[in-house]
Amino acid sequence: MPILPPSLDDRRFDDLVEDLIARIPAHTPEWTNPRLGDPGRTLIELFAWLGDALLYRANLIPERQRLVFLKLLGMGLRPAQPARGIVSLAFADARELGAHTLAPGGRIKAAAPFETLAETTVLPISAEAYIKRALDGREEARQSEVLQGLARIHKISGRLKAYATTPIFAAGRAEPAGVEVFAGSADRALWIALFAPRAARPEQQAATNAAVKAALGGGDSGLPALLSLGVVPALKSPGLFEQPSAPTAVPVLWEMTTRGRAAHETDYLTLAIENDGTGGLARAGTLRLRLPDEKFIWAPANDVGENPRAGVGDAPPRLDDPERAARLLAWVRLRPQPGESVNRLSLAWVGVNAAEIDQRVSISGRILGVANGAADQSFALPQGSVDAASLNIEVEESGLGYQPWHRVDDLAAISADANVARDARAYELDAEAGAIRFGDGVRGRAPEFQMRVRLAGGRFGGGRAGNLAAGGLTELNARRIDGTPAPALKVSQPLALDGGEDAETLDEAEKRIPARLRHGDRAVTEEDYRRLSREAPGIDVGRVEVLPRFKPQDRRFQVPGVVSVLALPSATLGPAEGSTTPNPRPDRPFIERLHAHLAARAPLATELYVIGCEYVPLAVTVAVSLRDGHARDKTLLDVREALRRLLWPLPPGGLERAGWPLRRPVRGRELEVEVARVAGVDEIRGLRLFERQDGAWRPLPGGAPGGAQELELQPWQLPELLAVIAVEGDAAPDDPRALPNPHAEANAVAVPVVPEFC
Repeated sequence: MPILPPSLDDRRFDDLVEDLIARIPAHTPEWTNPRLGDPGRTLIELFAWLGDALLYRANLIPERQRLVFLKLLGMGLRPAQPARGIVSLAFADARELGAHTLAPGGRIKAAAPFETLAETTVLPISAEAYIKRALDGREEARQSEVLQGLARIHKISGRLKAYATTPIFAAGRAEPAGVEVFAGSADRALWIALFAPRAARPEQQAATNAAVKAALGGGDSGLPALLSLGVVPALKSPGLFEQPSAPTAVPVLWEMTTRGRAAHETDYLTLAIENDGTGGLARAGTLRLRLPDEKFIWAPANDVGENPRAGVGDAPPRLDDPERAARLLAWVRLRPQPGESVNRLSLAWVGVNAAEIDQRVSISGRILGVANGAADQSFALPQGSVDAASLNIEVEESGLGYQPWHRVDDLAAISADANVARDARAYELDAEAGAIRFGDGVRGRAPEFQMRVRLAGGRFGGGRAGNLAAGGLTELNARRIDGTPAPALKVSQPLALDGGEDAETLDEAEKRIPARLRHGDRAVTEEDYRRLSREAPGIDVGRVEVLPRFKPQDRRFQVPGVVSVLALPSATLGPAEGSTTPNPRPDRPFIERLHAHLAARAPLATELYVIGCEYVPLAVTVAVSLRDGHARDKTLLDVREALRRLLWPLPPGGLERAGWPLRRPVRGRELEVEVARVAGVDEIRGLRLFERQDGAWRPLPGGAPGGAQELELQPWQLPELLAVIAVEGDAAPDDPRALPNPHAEANAVAVPVVPEFC
């Protein structure tokens, strides 16, 4: 929204007249007919007019001063940020056998608008990913007779190195935890099988395969198609105090099977990478592989009777499903480059016909208005939250037609040369409100009288509404690169979309004024780091703590020039009953984005670290007596909820409702006070704290004064309550793993059931 000053008093002339007339009976009851034209009514209207003028002047201050500060400081409202992700495309009509290259800007039907970001070639194929998973010793022993028979069939002497053809990312589903495609496979390779669509009748499958191969190889055009492949690496959560570095490219090789010299020999063609949006498999993105001519696209037979070398040695995995084997066109193999030591590659998803999308919509060819020749002219764009990098504004000029104008951050700072500044074709942009402003003839040229201003192109949109869960998108409308409509396309969304952020509100921007005046968008003091961390785009920061002069790798304080920012993502404390909500932990994208945001604002000599906290496992058992008139189960549930809330690391946890504070030990006496505040608790009969050692719970020693238990924490540690048991009784349970059953007997044994027939 644009920055509009609020009204301190919204009453106007008519409101004041009505208010004054309503007061007549109280002050002059003898005046019973204040009609129009009456001298008294005229005086009332005069005073109302004077009051309206005063209110108008009053409404200009003091809020207007704060809003003027926003403009003077260059603090326009922040525009919305778009959600991003990767989808896989397929033809809605299975009879479509051609290759279609789509232009960028295809629209995806959803509650929030999404568009594709780059050219995408949709091929009439589907794909499945496999790895050769090596059998363990137990599996080999169980399949020993089968393996001996395979050795005779394949004429292999000696011990077999058996593997199982194991599908991954079944049905196009992602594995967010990741699959180790190199370390988890026998040949350190990922295999992607390319399948033709299923023909209407089995006898037509060979013709369908040939038509699809022709589409992949370009047919008679001589221009083979490009395989659009989406790859999402699995980003592991950083280890304790691990400082994520910039992702590095993985040296890998993409290959496709082709016919070898012998009848059933398999050879491989290296596929050239036309463009790589993954940075060498370092981040989620798409890459486009140039396919060979159709005469080189080939897959070995899977029937052992026809091909004795099926699945043997360096050959692709063997598929034992006849229906899939009949539609198999070729295999694409991903393996480390020769000579490179690449032992591990964890992937969350791989798919074909992939496209990157974001939550924006493109608008072009719109007339914004006609210039009046005055200084400081403003024009509204079709929408707010504009992507400044994509905005293209053109202004009509006499005898020249439409000419491009460029965007500047500040018209007053175009150039120190007055002649250059006066003639500059420049404009300022308010990205959040969707408005542009031109110069005054001294600081930037003003558009000429009666000349039109045109939006040649721009992208708009964003917001949290675009952070959709997996499977939320289904259909795409797009055009081919020649401008003709593309066939109907289905959309498969394997992963959730993220990164969407709502536009900043006026209240939020006003709150930034004191901080901006204090730190000037630079991180110097501890409060600067806290405020700037919460302003980081694309992430939800739930808590920020600054540890000055703390070197996390060494666990050492008083290191000059070092600043460590401990940050936790936002999370909601779920209900105690059946809740499995873990304590919030920052993942690698969270750490990387926050570090990048702060590093650009930290002093040059600062050694900056962004870290998460170290959680110390804790369990609590408590025994209470209850007051009359209170439900037992509800009161015990409230006790557990009170303890969980007190030890929660984010608001409303902790003693000050800001999360459990750093450097504060967990004392049993403080937990007892919290339990005593629960309505329905009459007396605390016992409370015990447990710490985890060697995978088991051990009671904490009573080392504090008075024998009370206490869990000591380091300055970078926070407690994590993993178990809490509340009972009604005289003593707290000594085992936090489960509630004791008072009716269980130690000498109880199970009687075996003897079947009637053996």
